[in-house]
Amino acid sequence: MKPYPLQAVQAARILVVGDIMLDRYWFGEVDRISPEAPVPVVRVARREDRLGGAANVARNIVALGAHASLLGVVGADEAGAKVRLLAREAGIRDCLVEDAGGMDTTLKMRVLGRQQQLLRVDFEQGPGDAALDALDASLQAILAEHDLLVLSDYAKGALGRVERLIAAARALGVPVLVDPKGHRYQRYQGAALVTPNRSEMQDAVGRWADEDDLTRRAQNLRRELGLEALLITRSEQGMTLYLETGRQHVDAQAHEVFDVSGAGDTVLATLAVTRATGLGWFECMQWANRAGGIVVGKLGTSIVTAEELSS
Repeated sequence: MKPYPLQAVQAARILVVGDIMLDRYWFGEVDRISPEAPVPVVRVARREDRLGGAANVARNIVALGAHASLLGVVGADEAGAKVRLLAREAGIRDCLVEDAGGMDTTLKMRVLGRQQQLLRVDFEQGPGDAALDALDASLQAILAEHDLLVLSDYAKGALGRVERLIAAARALGVPVLVDPKGHRYQRYQGAALVTPNRSEMQDAVGRWADEDDLTRRAQNLRRELGLEALLITRSEQGMTLYLETGRQHVDAQAHEVFDVSGAGDTVLATLAVTRATGLGWFECMQWANRAGGIVVGKLGTSIVTAEELSS
């Protein structure tokens, strides 16, 4: 591989739109079982909040050296305020919409004992129509300032009108990269790239019998949606890219897997920053595969830096 194109990456301006989350971690020690129920008692020693979902994609983009703007919906609550604070601290441009209709910011709270996750509690509620109207208006106002649009879909509601967002980008000639969710892939028609994981691909096209069958199904889906490229992330099996010219594959990086939380966000961010520099899809996949191999060795929702990718 050629050296990481940091200088070109630093000129890239990427708009991330999608479902915003706050990942909250409570770290502690477990040395006894509760007398009230057969569950461990965690004595919390440290607390940490991290950006999650689309916000983690933006955080990774900045860590990789590019400029990121973040557009999504948060609630008028403590978690939403913390997302804004963490975004500013990370150097992300805050374009967030606040839902005044009582929406709760999506919050995933994880309790860990001795670095092992014991419990996760989720708080979530979809945005209202007024917030989605404001999101549409914000996108129209700032999209032209960016080189590329990234859509991070976690099925929490922010991309409920994703067809409009893709149409707006196409009208301005801004390429769109999508991390999908669910099985209704027609929603993503007209994007440049869609990046399902193995499970998401099965939701979209059904179970395949072998690699030839997967290639046929993937290419049919790519043509049906009018995509330049379809990239499947396949965990220990690496990544497979489907283009009009055919199929290309890279094996997974040989790293110890500690935590896969947010790995897809890192892969999407790396694809975005490298594509924004003009690299071909195969080179982008190689860099994304390398970044994914690094981030799964870290605890929780994490980032990969330009320095780590270059070393």
